[in-house]
Amino acid sequence: MCQATTTTGGHPVSTHSASAPTEPSGSGRLPRRLVQLYAGLALYGASSALLVEAGLGLEPWNVLHQGLAELTGLTIGVVSIVVGAAVLLLWIPLRQRPGLGTVSNVFVVGIAMDGTLALVPDVHSLAVRIPLLLAGVVLNGAATGLYICACFGPGPRDGLMTGLHRRTGRSVRLVRTVLEVAVVATGFALGGTVGVGTVLYAVAIGPLAQLFLRVFAVRPAPVVSAVVAPGQPERAILPG
Repeated sequence: MCQATTTTGGHPVSTHSASAPTEPSGSGRLPRRLVQLYAGLALYGASSALLVEAGLGLEPWNVLHQGLAELTGLTIGVVSIVVGAAVLLLWIPLRQRPGLGTVSNVFVVGIAMDGTLALVPDVHSLAVRIPLLLAGVVLNGAATGLYICACFGPGPRDGLMTGLHRRTGRSVRLVRTVLEVAVVATGFALGGTVGVGTVLYAVAIGPLAQLFLRVFAVRPAPVVSAVVAPGQPERAILPG
């Protein structure tokens, strides 16, 4: 089983349930899981870029990234990579162990965000910005389901949250809330965008992520016995 608890928009999402991703035994599902991982991370970066273009409010960590980008002159994608790497270093005293998905998250999301921002033209009309916001939130939920279901480890920020939860004994929700309030406040003070999109993301991302966890769950390969029982086939149990 892929046993992990991640959070999206402040909502803890357990991946250890009947509707959650199950890590397949063996390597039969490995190609699909790798595709899900990198498609999910790339889509996550692209969806975050749509929220930036909409200009109606960002998800909490990208408020911080945008604020730091304004301060340093770097692109938001580069700042995301730098912050992700710095957060990953905080795993060391927390005794967290990164996976392939953790390290990939640091780089792929930032690269995909900058790439999408370079391709999508600037928009000013509210009639375009609102659909961009909605598309960004929904795509972010789909991306979350994709990469979590790949079961290659949590992202750096989620690992920081679970590590602090274990070391302090505080609830996941409390630790996540404190972290996100801190990054939003810091990012806003530096010039990051907080608005209706930030609120919409916080409300919608939990249910969306849970929905897409069900959609993209990687099921274990069925075990087919080499022995076929003779007689009365109508009583056989067929795989569903």
